[in-house]
Amino acid sequence: MAAKILIVTGDAAESLEVLYPYQRLLEEGYEVHIAAPSRKKLRFVVHDFEDGFDTYTEKPGYTWPADLAFAEVDPAQYVALVLPGGRAPEYLRNDAEVRRIVSAFATADKPVAQICHGPLISAASGALDGRRVTSYPALELDMSAAGAVFEDGAAIVDGTLVSSRAWPDHPVWMREFLTVLRSKAPLA
Repeated sequence: MAAKILIVTGDAAESLEVLYPYQRLLEEGYEVHIAAPSRKKLRFVVHDFEDGFDTYTEKPGYTWPADLAFAEVDPAQYVALVLPGGRAPEYLRNDAEVRRIVSAFATADKPVAQICHGPLISAASGALDGRRVTSYPALELDMSAAGAVFEDGAAIVDGTLVSSRAWPDHPVWMREFLTVLRSKAPLA
């Protein structure tokens, strides 16, 4: 049986930030499960920049089924966690089950990959105090308020925590995460 990785997400997550790590980790040989507030078809979004806008725009993205609800997640069954961005982390961070899940990974020092707005969930879980992180640049103040040291980079590695700014950084983010993952949770 392959080692399992959990992706925590919900409606309005950034399509690329869910599906790129999902497919890349499957390709690597891991079993990947997507957890959401409930078992349902999730509706993702696409964030991009357009001339004349001061911030990113949002368009409908892909849909994808959640494999399990947060309440069903046993963190001990998983070797690593992925926290995608988009708007989903804004409301997911308020979910006690999500904070339970993230806290369990942090306490066990298991690999965690977070990107864009995903670190909002880690921050709400108390998992960023004293850690070096990056995120979507607009979250620098949120990261500092959570006790983290913000660094602007494509991928910041602090022990088992690998963070990234947004989907344009995917190649660097996943390369760094896979390096951590292979050392802490090898497939063989």
